This record gives sequence, structure tokens and C-alpha cells, in this order.
Amino acid sequence: MEAALLAALAEGAGGDGGRRAMERLARAVGLDAGASVRDIAEAAQDPARRKAVREWGETVADLLAADPRGLAGAVARAMERAAPGSGTSWYDGDHTDFRGGVFLREVVGVQVVVQQGGAAVPEAMAGLPPRPGGFTGREQETEELLRALDPAGTQPAATLVAAVSGLGGIGKTALAVETAHLARERGWFPGGVLFIDLHGYDREPVTADRALQALLRALGTPPEHIPTTTDERAALYRSTLATRADERGAVLVLADNASSPDQVRPLLPGDSRHHVLVTSRDRLPQLGARLVPLDQLSPREAYELLDRALRIADPYDSRVADAPDPAERLAGLCGHLPLALQIAAALLAEDPGKPVTELVAELVVSHDRLDHLDDGERSVRAAFELSYRRLPPEQARLLRLLALASGPEVSDEVVAALVDAEEPPMRALKALARVHLVERGSERGWWRLHDLVRAFGAGVVAGDAGLREEGEAARERVLEFYGRWAEAADEWLRWLPGMEEPERFGDRGQALAWLDGERSGLVAVVVGWGREERFAGTVMRLALHLREYLSWRRYFDDLIAVAEAAREAVQLAGDQLNEASAWSNLGLALQEAGRVGEAVDAHRRARDLCRAVGDRPGEASAWSNLGSALQEAGRVGEAVDAHRRARDLCRAVGDRPGEASAWNNLGSALQEAGRVREAIDAHTRARNLFQAVGDRRREAGAWSNLGLALRDAGRVGEAVDAHRRACDLCRAVGDRPGEASAWYNLGLALQAAGRVKEEIEAYGKSLGCGRELEDWYGEGQTLLNLAVAHEAAHHPAEARAAYLQAADAFTRANAPAEASRARTWAAELDTTPTP
Repeated sequence: MEAALLAALAEGAGGDGGRRAMERLARAVGLDAGASVRDIAEAAQDPARRKAVREWGETVADLLAADPRGLAGAVARAMERAAPGSGTSWYDGDHTDFRGGVFLREVVGVQVVVQQGGAAVPEAMAGLPPRPGGFTGREQETEELLRALDPAGTQPAATLVAAVSGLGGIGKTALAVETAHLARERGWFPGGVLFIDLHGYDREPVTADRALQALLRALGTPPEHIPTTTDERAALYRSTLATRADERGAVLVLADNASSPDQVRPLLPGDSRHHVLVTSRDRLPQLGARLVPLDQLSPREAYELLDRALRIADPYDSRVADAPDPAERLAGLCGHLPLALQIAAALLAEDPGKPVTELVAELVVSHDRLDHLDDGERSVRAAFELSYRRLPPEQARLLRLLALASGPEVSDEVVAALVDAEEPPMRALKALARVHLVERGSERGWWRLHDLVRAFGAGVVAGDAGLREEGEAARERVLEFYGRWAEAADEWLRWLPGMEEPERFGDRGQALAWLDGERSGLVAVVVGWGREERFAGTVMRLALHLREYLSWRRYFDDLIAVAEAAREAVQLAGDQLNEASAWSNLGLALQEAGRVGEAVDAHRRARDLCRAVGDRPGEASAWSNLGSALQEAGRVGEAVDAHRRARDLCRAVGDRPGEASAWNNLGSALQEAGRVREAIDAHTRARNLFQAVGDRRREAGAWSNLGLALRDAGRVGEAVDAHRRACDLCRAVGDRPGEASAWYNLGLALQAAGRVKEEIEAYGKSLGCGRELEDWYGEGQTLLNLAVAHEAAHHPAEARAAYLQAADAFTRANAPAEASRARTWAAELDTTPTP
């Protein structure tokens, strides 16, 4: 309540009517008629008395509107004496402005204009709020709205209403006001613009009845002529607009902040010359309107908004332009949400010496980012709270649980696990999507939350012990769901004919597709939840089920992050035996990513832990892994020694398959060291041991390695035979990945033999296996060799095509360097003269 207004009325500026109004207000708020202005103003702030205060405000509005030059001017002057600036904020000589909500809370932007020698006549055109400062972007949405409002356009009658919808703080009002100004400048609405805030998400939204009353007043209808029923007011409103269209032209009605179609329907004109522009957090498809949903700003637009907002406060403030990278980071932390960006700019503007990097650091380390996105007058949390408190219990629970989910998007199946149901709650999901608290994901059956909505939901949960317990149970269900399905998918990736088919998924392709879709969520669960002791054991097992997939798809960053999180989870659980295994898996991940120095250190940690607990088989495995890492690091002599240690340990504990693998790895290290004769002997021993234990799949691998060593020794014919044996064995046991590798190696041997035609055929068969398995990196390598073979056969067109196909395969395999080289070699063929 404006104390200056009450003081002015109390001193008699409003005449006897003003004094009586003060007495009525005092009694309405539970005080004596002679109560002080201070006491009345404080009592009027009580939410329980909001209705009584509103009705009193309407009475005072009628009193002042009846004599705007006399009474209204006197009141304004008295207010100015009591509090400089308070009078001119709503009265400026001949305008009584209700924009600040002094009299009519629900009427925003209606002005009463005084004509000399006459009664008060409203001028609706003056009701449009000023253009929003710092408005940027939204070019496409603005053009779409202008097309809907253009009176010369070809829009059907149903699109005479346009509805802008979006999340709280997304900039709906700013877009609507900016568009209304553009439309007015083009002369489309000579009859004026009516602007009304329906306060749809307040505890007491403006009813259609009150909105009609306010609009009729704005259109010049005397209070005593306004009917009492909603239907009668709507009829008078439509007829008044029709008359105005005949006399002055079309009118634009901007109904801001509507929460339901029922608030808006009675405000729709009957005359098609008029247009209505609505903003809402709901989509409002029931209005038959042109729907214009708003999403967050693009990174560029968000950056521009920050810069413009700062320069409005100080034209020379170049902090955003001087620090573009931190500014982009700040925009990202604000979720590219206009309200959050405006608040961030205000926080910087009030502290001119504060660098952008400092605000970024505060947001990054903050336990609750929304605590910082509050400038004292505007709050992102408050904007979201208005939407949240209107939700039915089922939808509110769903929003809270979605905020706890991992990953940028969640599938229907994960949503079902969150809410502990067999099927996802589609009705509740669609309801949340209609009010823009949930958004549809990248494809059907997926959902996502804006980052700041996620932070809001998590904050609601964190603030209540019962909700925290509910959230923990939901996360346990998600982790259990991920564990079951990831285990089944992993089994499919390792499956061979003759083995029992895993549960779930029809084949390997379906398992890969599921993993591809859920990858972000799976990785986020392991990395984010593994640091919590209650989840440590489950997270460790989940990480093991992801290793084969992440390696196959070459998601090395994820592979390392998952392995590191699993290692931390094992340490948290105090499981020293499994800690060694975790270090080994981390070493393998680092090795695949080419970080061989770190891989060597990790494998040494695994070896030392196994030795400390007396795990000799584990120690042998750690020595073997260490040898492979040392070999990749170019430390071949150490690698040979490590593999010998692994071989000796396996022999000592009677692990014949382990000994065979150790001989195989030793042979590769010896070959790398140029000791080819010893390598051939080692691979032969490995082959014989695998034969003895009946492991035909690994026997095939030993044949392949033996073939490589024989080729290096110049025994090319024997190498070809060895690789053919590998191909036959892989085909016999159904090992398609092994068969793809065997055909590839056979191609290399045939190349050395100068048998180009057969070489090309071998690469073709390798490609068939690799494409079936979606082994894109292997496909790229094979295509490179195929291109070289075509060049040797003087087939430049085929060679160029193979290089380009290799580039595409490497791109899909997340190997940009290899893809670039393949394209370069293809381009060189374009410039090479044909012999």
C-alpha cells in the first residue's frame, strides 16, 4: 500500500470523499477510523485483507477518475510533498497512471487522459508499457507474431488470437510488448492498445469478470454503466470494441500472464478487425490461437543481452565485451534464460568493480545457483515457485523427481522407474510440458528440464526431509533399472553363438541402440552418484557393464570418467581387492585414449595392490596390462620383462589360459623389439596352449598374431595360411569382431605377397563384418587399406571413393584426426595426373 497516497487523503487532498475513504479502509483492515496512516498502511499489507483493500482501491479510483484535474491533481501534489517522486509516478498533470498498481492491482498500463472542458476520456493507446530495455534476439518469433497481427495478411479468423507461451522468466512479456510497439508503429491499430496483466500465477489471479471491468473503464465506460454479470460485461465489451473499430479503427488487446483459457475467452473481441495477443506459461491450445512457444535464448543472443543490459546502466561498461569467454560461461550458468541474465547483469551493474569471472566463480561454487540469481527485486526461484505451487500433487512430485534424474534427457523408461510405475505417467508429463516446466527431448519418448528448473526442483527436495527420502528411493530405483538393463546390453556385446542369449533386447543391435540412447544418463549416474557411499557398490558394477560399450564406441572421455568414478567408489567402500581391479580398468581406459604414461602408473598401482593382498592371479593380470602399456609407450624392453613376469606367475598358479595370453602378449612385445624369431616361438606356444585348453576363439587370435610375425620375418606364404586359419576359426565359433580383424590382417599379408585382387577381396569381407557390428573405426582403417590397394591396382576413382568413405567412418567413430587425413589423401588423388 502506497503510504504517500494515504497521507494525502488523510490531510484532505481528496476532499470529504477522500477522508471517508480513509475511514472505510481503516475499518476494512481491522482498525479504528482514527488510526494513523502508518498503522493503516502496515495493516493493508496483510494478505488476508487483500480482497478488502482491492475493493477499496476501486472505490478510490472511481473517486479520482471522476475529477482527474481537480481531485487527482491535488492528491498528486500532496503525495509529492509527503514523498518526492511518489505523486508524479502516477500523475503527470493530465494523466492518472494505474501502471504501478496503486489503485487497481489488476489494471496495468491504463491511463486516464483529461480533455479540456470535458470529462475523463480513456486513451487506450497510452496503455502499452514502454519497450523492454535490452531486448535482443527473438527475430523469428517476432516475425511470426507480426504475421499473425498484420491486418493485410492472409491469416484465417482463428489466428486473430496469438498466444506466446514459455517457462517463467523466458521473456514472453518482453516479446509481446516489443511486437505490440512494432505493430503500432506500422499503424495497424489506430484504435489503440489495451494492456492488462491477468496475474494468472498469483495466489489470486484476476478473474475474467474483473478484467472486463478494467477494460471497459479503459474504453471510457462510466462505472455506473458497467453491468454486474460477466456475460453482460462481455457483451458490452464486444459492442464497445465494435463501435471503436468503426470510429477509430482496430484495437490490439495484450492480455499478459494468463494461466487458463477461461481468463482469456471473455476478452476476445467479436469484431475480426481487432487482435488479441496473449502471454502464458501454458500453451493454451484451447483458444484456437496461433501458438508461439519460446525457448531459451541462443548463446549469442544471451551474450548480447548481458552486454546490452550492462551498457544501459553504463554506456561505457565493457566488462562483457572485454571478457567474452567468461561472459559466455555466465550466460550458460544462467541457462540462457532472459530473467536470469537480466538479474546477473543487475548484480554486475550494482558492483562496477566486479569482474565477470568473479560472478561466474560464485555461481559455479554455489550449492544452490538460484540463491545467487536474485537481485532483491527479481528472483528466478520466485518465478518458478509461481508455476510450481499451482501443480496438482502428482505433477509436483513428478517434477521434483525429474529434477533428480541424471543426464540432460530422460527416457520414458527412466521416468517410470523414478515414479515407481510400470509405465511412464504420460498425462502428467504432457501437463508439465504444456506449462513449459518439462520439455520434449531430442526424440519422441524423451524428456528434459531447463537447467534452472532442475536446480529449482532439486532445491525443493533438499529443503524437506520427507522429500529427500522420497528422492533417495527414486534414485535407487533408477540405479537398479540401469544396472539390470546395462548388464543385459553388455552381455549381448560379449555374446557368441553357442552361448545362452541374454535376457532383454532381441539382438546386439538393439542393445547398442539402448546404450547409445541412455549413454549420457548412464555416465552421469556413475560419475555423479558414485561419490555417495550408499550407491558405491552398485555404481562400481554398473561401470564394469559400460566398459566394453564405451570402448567399442570410442567414447574415451566417458570411459576414463566412468573408470575414475568406479575407482573412487571402490575406495569409498573400502574394498581393497576390487580397488586393484578398478585401477586396472582405469589404466586400460587411459591406454585406449593414448595417455600411456598415466596408464603405466595406474597398472603399477594395480600390481602393487594385488601383491599386497596376495592375489597372484590378479598380479599376473596387472603385469600383463602393464606390459601392454609399456609397449605402447615405446619402452619395449620393460614390456618384455613385464610379460615374462605375467607368464611366470600364471604358470606358477596353474592358470594355463592366462599363460597362453601371456605368451601371446610377449610375442607382440618381442615382435615390436625386432626379435621376430622369438616372437614366432612365443605366438606358437600361445596357439598350442589355447588349443590344449579348447579355447578356439583365442586360438584364432594367436593364429592372427603368428601371421603378423611370420609376415615380418618375410615368410609371407606361411603368414597368409596363418591368417586363413584365423578366419576359419572365427567363422566357426561365430566371432564376428575377430573375423573382421582376421580378414583385415589377411589383406595385409596378401598385400605383402603382391596379390592385390585377393587383398581387395579380403578387405571387402572385413568391411562386411565391421559394418554389421557398427565398428566404425575398424571400418575406417580397412577402407584406408582398401584405398591403397586400389591405388596399387591403378583404380584412382575407387581409391578416392574409399578414402572419402573412410573419412565418414572415422567421423562416426569420433576420430576427427584420422578423418581429416583420409580427406587429404582423397584430395591429393584429385590433383594427381592420370598415368
